[in-house]
Amino acid sequence: MTVKQQFHVVGRLMKYAQPFWRYFGVAIGFAVLISAVNILLPMIIQTYMDHYLKVGRADLKIMWFFAGAYFFAMVIKAVLQFCQTYLYSMGAEYMLERVRRLIFQKIHSLGMRFFDQVPSGSILSRLTNDTMSFSTFWQLFSSLIVALLSVISSIIAMFLLNAKIALWLLVLLPFLGAAIWYYQRYSSKVYRRMRERLSELNARLAEAITGISVIQQFRQEKRMSQEFNNVNDAYFNTRRAMIRINALLLSPLIDLFYATGVILILGLFGVSGLHHYVAAGMIYAFVTYLDNLFNPMTSMMDNLSDFQDGVVSGSRVMKLLADETTAPAQQVVANRDITAGKIEFKHVNFSYDGVTPILDDISFVAQPGQTVALVGETGSGKSSIINVLMRFYEFQSGEVLLDDQNIREFDVATLRRNMGLVLQEPFLFYGTVASNIRMFDASITDRQVRAAAQFVNADDMIEQLPRGYDSRVIERGNGYSSGQRQLISFARTVVTNPKILILDEATANIDTQTEEAIQASLAKLQAGRTTIAVAHRLSTIQNADLILVLKRGRIVERGTNDELMAQRGVYYDMIQLQNTAHLD
Repeated sequence: MTVKQQFHVVGRLMKYAQPFWRYFGVAIGFAVLISAVNILLPMIIQTYMDHYLKVGRADLKIMWFFAGAYFFAMVIKAVLQFCQTYLYSMGAEYMLERVRRLIFQKIHSLGMRFFDQVPSGSILSRLTNDTMSFSTFWQLFSSLIVALLSVISSIIAMFLLNAKIALWLLVLLPFLGAAIWYYQRYSSKVYRRMRERLSELNARLAEAITGISVIQQFRQEKRMSQEFNNVNDAYFNTRRAMIRINALLLSPLIDLFYATGVILILGLFGVSGLHHYVAAGMIYAFVTYLDNLFNPMTSMMDNLSDFQDGVVSGSRVMKLLADETTAPAQQVVANRDITAGKIEFKHVNFSYDGVTPILDDISFVAQPGQTVALVGETGSGKSSIINVLMRFYEFQSGEVLLDDQNIREFDVATLRRNMGLVLQEPFLFYGTVASNIRMFDASITDRQVRAAAQFVNADDMIEQLPRGYDSRVIERGNGYSSGQRQLISFARTVVTNPKILILDEATANIDTQTEEAIQASLAKLQAGRTTIAVAHRLSTIQNADLILVLKRGRIVERGTNDELMAQRGVYYDMIQLQNTAHLD
């Protein structure tokens, strides 16, 4: 990353700090006052040494006066440092909290295509590790401000004491600047590689944890361990390169410049001492000012590692925030609502990547209250029709109409409120059974939750749980059977009373006994609602008003069960195949 690119990232990050400029502004004001105190402290000691100790005028009263003045100045400095550090750190924390909220909101505004392309571990790394890293680099600006003010104040003080020696010490600054420039240029490459390796490491960890049952089932532990070791070794190597450059160019180099400066001060004052008297307080003051000049430099150089880490992390976060893989855009027309639930596809073409066609000239009508079933082999386009209808993805051409109105003209909230989606693999959130049914909507009462559960025959199952509707639900509903999770998911859908019901192989993972109970509830649920059902078990959709048989993204057959069986085509063959498999 070039210096220009780094400044561009820093400039964009600065915009997120603007709402909290008061914290940073007041903190900088305190840093100015600290620099003034740093000028004053050596002068107190110098004055005491050269004007009182040297001439024998340092009685007890004078000694206590200067000791008290020095102590009072140190107390003032400590208070100022506390205020400066606290305000600056709080400003940085508020900015971090704001950016995390923006990232979280951004993630939920992105289209499904983004999540198809980016591993979940990488997204998690940006939200946690990257934001934490680029928040710490704000401390560099604090160190930079303190260092800059300390350098300016120390140089001014040294010029006031002895301009000639101060000029000699300025010779060190270009070399120090060159070292900082070289470190910044080289370390940015190292930190970018390190962040990329860390993101890959997190992605591997997320995959290994999520798929642990499959890994153990197929005895893939050794392969997964080897792949993880390879990624971990690559991350370790970048960390080692970072440590090497930090060990060489940070504190040791600053200490070397400081030692060189002390030698120059002692040497130059030593030469002056050959010809005339040199006050000890003057030497003490110069060494102290030199220390004040280089100490903040050491802190700043130490924080340069955080700066490089933060700039790289910041660029990754900015890339995520600037991602334009948004959910399909709506051209909302006021007061559009779904009242009847009619669905119509007109010559719809769709591709996930814009290159490979997935749906080819799809046309059908689902009248209000009808059930349209989608059947076909894996990859035939069944779930893609659902994705288009739910507006998870944008279709390339054709029309999708709801109640004879363009689907793009409906507000997304209206679409979600009137469409109930039940997936093959239901997802349950941390909380309780009741909170998962009402989906944390406080407007849905306990009575409505219970009524929805009774409607889908889930009430008896829930009442048998240790705490009934208040039973705890952990990650993904672990501890509940597939049938229990699906029943809760059905109740979740029913409680919102949608006009359109979408079943994406909703009974595929449910045992026969549970399926029979659900089918009875589905008959009531589908009454008066338009239903789009993706069927795995063809026996579950034989009463559908319209069955669409898909193959390679095209509708190859359509009709009722009896009509399709009479044709003895693809659907007939699928029925025969399933019946044969069932008999076997």
